Amino acid sequence: MSGKLAEKAKEVFRESFSRGPDGVVFAPGRVNLIGEHVDYNDGLVLPIPVSAGTAIAWARSDGDRTEAFAADFGETDTFSPNKPEKPHKVDWRSYIRGMAAQMDGGLPAIQLAITGDLPKGSGLSSSASLCIAAGRAYADAVGNSVDATTLARRAQQTEHDYAGVACGIMDQMAVAAGKPGQAMLLDCRDLSYSHVALPESWGVLVIESGVTRGLVEGEYNARRQQCEAAASALGMTSLRDARMEMLEDANLAQPEKNRALHVVGEIARVRQARSAIADANLPEFGRILREGHASLRDLFEVSHPEVDLLVERVQETIGDTGGVRITGAGFGGSVVAVMPRDKVNRVMQDYAGRALRVI
Repeated sequence: MSGKLAEKAKEVFRESFSRGPDGVVFAPGRVNLIGEHVDYNDGLVLPIPVSAGTAIAWARSDGDRTEAFAADFGETDTFSPNKPEKPHKVDWRSYIRGMAAQMDGGLPAIQLAITGDLPKGSGLSSSASLCIAAGRAYADAVGNSVDATTLARRAQQTEHDYAGVACGIMDQMAVAAGKPGQAMLLDCRDLSYSHVALPESWGVLVIESGVTRGLVEGEYNARRQQCEAAASALGMTSLRDARMEMLEDANLAQPEKNRALHVVGEIARVRQARSAIADANLPEFGRILREGHASLRDLFEVSHPEVDLLVERVQETIGDTGGVRITGAGFGGSVVAVMPRDKVNRVMQDYAGRALRVI
């Protein structure tokens, strides 16, 4: 956590509650290098934390209601810490209430001041960041240590129950267990993971497209349902167990067949990407990213014309020595670009104010 963001959270707390906090917690955002829309198919993913995230200053309260102030929205919320009701609409309140509902043994009344520097709707997992930060604040308030996997599961359940998004668990695990500057190879079937250091000569940027994405309007959940239908038609519990030759031979309807083709191909690309990192083979890693973007655009249909144009322009700048693709759930958001480190400054200048350096 940057000292600047922590100090801002403390300042907001003092202004909101006329006293100092008991503590400050932080959770980063994340960008996914490769492995998109496969976490809810029990697949493999390769996310990496970003430096931006969510900071929450907190203190126990003598009252019987939890009070929260979200500085970035200028909004407040109060709720029963042990029986938090779902808000009438999905917003930041949904996540802090949902995480409170997941806490074992209940919570005391708490005061929270929330701030962050993740662009909302940019595909950098601001919702998972908020959930994990809230979970850490609640755990600290009751003096309990909570492991990363438990926090991630609680955050995923919050997304399902309080936000209405049937997400997988990649975002939550990357935020809860990721290490700064290192990718995480995560198996979403058993949640085993390892940290993967990228070669020092590589640079990673996230660039906002300017197209704000939304997930609750049905498209994300529809993709998950289509994947589940494809797996069922193949007689499987998930597409993790499918193979490309099986899909070619199966009489799957569309769009289910295209969704399955993406998932099976994307899981294979994660394995290829891990090998490219081990070999320090950036041109190969770039090819994998480009192939992944084409699959998300054409087979999974979650890209956007403006995102596609951004991918093409950044790719022209970095050439075949790197790769660019849409990252996150899609429907807008950001792109991730992996390139030689000596090209990072050029791209950041081209997209000043829109580019975030990861490493």
